Amino acid sequence: MVGMAEAGGGTAEISVIIPHYNQPELLARCLASLTGAGPQAGEIIVVDNGSREMPEAVVARFPGVRLTREEKAGPGPARNHGVTLSRGAILAFIDADCVAGPGWLAAIAARFADPAVQVLGGDVRILHVDEAHPTGIEAFEAEFGYRMEHYIKGQNFTGTGNLAMRRPVFDLVGGFAGIGVAEDRDWGQRAFARGVRITWVPEMVAFHPARTSFAELTRKWDRHTAHDFETILAKPMGRLRWVLRTAAMVASPVAQAPRVFSSRRILGGIRGKALAFGVLARIRFYRARLMVPLIFARDATRLSDRWRKG
Repeated sequence: MVGMAEAGGGTAEISVIIPHYNQPELLARCLASLTGAGPQAGEIIVVDNGSREMPEAVVARFPGVRLTREEKAGPGPARNHGVTLSRGAILAFIDADCVAGPGWLAAIAARFADPAVQVLGGDVRILHVDEAHPTGIEAFEAEFGYRMEHYIKGQNFTGTGNLAMRRPVFDLVGGFAGIGVAEDRDWGQRAFARGVRITWVPEMVAFHPARTSFAELTRKWDRHTAHDFETILAKPMGRLRWVLRTAAMVASPVAQAPRVFSSRRILGGIRGKALAFGVLARIRFYRARLMVPLIFARDATRLSDRWRKG
């Protein structure tokens, strides 16, 4: 056990599961955010997913944290393995490169005091290197990188890097998928099909570092574009839907300009907002360039393979 229960025992029922892959320094920061002052989880399980070196030295600095290994590639299989080893009535998932915000565990315990609540999805904010001088990618991702409220309320899924659920829900829906699909969307939509609803919890905050290069952003969209194409093509008039979606992507930077310049999530004043808009335009045109050839394609295997080899 990592810590004693709060009065009432809420957080002692929580098993925190963290997939890890070649990020020992970031893992240490994540564990520090979970084991500092305040409410403690019932247990914390780190599941290494084939790192060059197991993070044994890091985990040893945090008494009570359990380290194990999952050989099947992907954070989804790593999370699934962690669940099989866990004991808590509540399963909470956070990524190794995230920092749990103050009150993260307490927010989870408080919401699950309501027996009707099944799954929680929290807010993900950018962990800035220098809040007064955000980089363009930090500014962009602060507004567009982790739109969890939108995903929960509009698309019935949330990010698996800041997620909590009752154990029977996991048993009902099944585990997370491997790297071949967008695992967060896949799991959320399977849950929705089973009648499970995700509750948006803005006070359940995790901080995530922004990507450090434009290439990292494009790699993400290689994967998502492939998944979106295969999903849309399977629908009635799927090819026409894809054509219209591509055209909308080209026009989207102009349509999104008011959102960027009125955003409260983008730091750095007007400079930060201008940087965010520049990255927005660049990434949307990149996505359009991916989408145009798919108008004439049968599948998106090329994009999926490129992401896996990235």
